Amino acid sequence: MEVLGDASPEQVAALVAVLSGLGGGEDEAPATPPSRWASRERLVRGPVHPSRGGWRASALPR
Repeated sequence: MEVLGDASPEQVAALVAVLSGLGGGEDEAPATPPSRWASRERLVRGPVHPSRGGWRASALPR
């Protein structure tokens, strides 16, 4: 990094502190996997296959 002009050591230190605080660190992985309760896959209806009693089975909970 190059600072042009007449910058005091305090100004350079402040610039370095701001730039280092902006990021560049590693993202933390979640400690636990996401809950299946929050999964959007649950909202998608499964396929309905034509069969004897299939219409009745389609209304039953999975």
